[in-house]
Amino acid sequence: MLIGRDNEQKLLLSALDSDESKFIAVYGRRRVGKTYLIRQTFKKQFTFSHTGLYRGNLQEQLFGFSASLRQFGLSDFSPPNNWLEAFELLKDLINTQNNNEKKIIFLDELSWMDTTRSDLMLALESFWNGWASARDDIVLIVCASATSWMLSKVIHNKGGLYNRLAFQLNLKPFSLKQCEEYLAKKGNTMNRHQILQCYMIMGGIPYYWGLIRNNLSFAQNIDYIFFSENAPLKNEFNYLFSSIFKHPDSYIKIIEALGTKKAGMDRNELLKATNSVNSGSFSTKLDELESCGFIRQYPEYGKKKRNTIYQLMDNFVLFYYQFMADKPNDVNFWTHQINTPTYNTFCGLAFERVCLQHIGQIKNALGISAVLSNVCSWKCTRDVDKGINGSQVDLLIDRKDQVINLCEMKFSGQQYSLSKSTDENLRHKLNDFINVTQTKSAIHLTLITPYGLANNSYSGNIQSVITEDDLFNS
Repeated sequence: MLIGRDNEQKLLLSALDSDESKFIAVYGRRRVGKTYLIRQTFKKQFTFSHTGLYRGNLQEQLFGFSASLRQFGLSDFSPPNNWLEAFELLKDLINTQNNNEKKIIFLDELSWMDTTRSDLMLALESFWNGWASARDDIVLIVCASATSWMLSKVIHNKGGLYNRLAFQLNLKPFSLKQCEEYLAKKGNTMNRHQILQCYMIMGGIPYYWGLIRNNLSFAQNIDYIFFSENAPLKNEFNYLFSSIFKHPDSYIKIIEALGTKKAGMDRNELLKATNSVNSGSFSTKLDELESCGFIRQYPEYGKKKRNTIYQLMDNFVLFYYQFMADKPNDVNFWTHQINTPTYNTFCGLAFERVCLQHIGQIKNALGISAVLSNVCSWKCTRDVDKGINGSQVDLLIDRKDQVINLCEMKFSGQQYSLSKSTDENLRHKLNDFINVTQTKSAIHLTLITPYGLANNSYSGNIQSVITEDDLFNS
């Protein structure tokens, strides 16, 4: 049941039509569906397929590789002592295929195969540069959840594999629309507001959505998946980081720090919060977390590019820190949380993240898809003497047509009704932004809320309203 991966599938299949061998790298967050995509695309066409062993040592990895060689038909060989010998055996297996069809070689979780002081990358380089690339019938696909490893060792390789990839495929999480299509294929009748709430917790990770049971309500599903006695994702957080990073503690420190501040932190704030040294190593960790989709960096309006803000973005990680880190033992924990102050605060924060993950849909709803624009945030501190109240705007769309959409994101289970205090707060933000930035652009107050805006004496101050239906557009 392959949903929402048409473009990726076409790209992979294009390698079969080429008159030369192709080397392809597929990477993305754990559980995003990389292996499933490749297996569904090529079905049973693999000449050889192997998955690295999680935390296996060199001998265990080589033993597993040998077992895969036997599974695909190679027999009567001596077990390899290193990866150079292992890839020689792979050549022998490929050479038993005498047809003119493409030979598809799939190496999954390649980073797990790269144990300390192993010769894996040397052997892979020798296999491709010295043998496979000279043929016209090899499609080599390597895949790993350890995005940082893939980027440094394969995609941005500065040695023998430099510029050898035919293409790289960064598999992204599903959008709201794709999650809706996935549930429909499963026969699930969950409505869009319930899907939105699931997305606020699980993001667009297909594996998580595959755990949803059709016979359970939204709240019952969350209890089953995260809080029941044998909850499938009870220990997901620990596996998530340890499977991606060989030394996850320093990365988790950054995640924990960002989890304490809704609007995010700049580099100096992060260094202080994590007691880290300002170094290239710290920059690399931030880049790796961003490439894995756990955090994002974004500019503040009117600030220099180097003054970017880092913000925690992974939906599940946000949910974990809010509700799972203290390991509640109530199997109906989520059902009992609904409509509590903690729940309502989380919904507001999580809904903002979902909006930020669907900027394309928001622009489309505003009719500005073709307009060049920058997405940023903005804040200012209180200055009574200058008549500035102090404001924080989490989403600004600065357009080249001299319009700025100042966006307010509000989660609600019904039409949102602007109160006198909320209207006053929005006007303060508007006035602060104009006074501090001295912008000449027109400012459009834009409300993003699931069920739209209720008509009252304050609603006329809002120029644009985006609903959850808009977020579900392709």
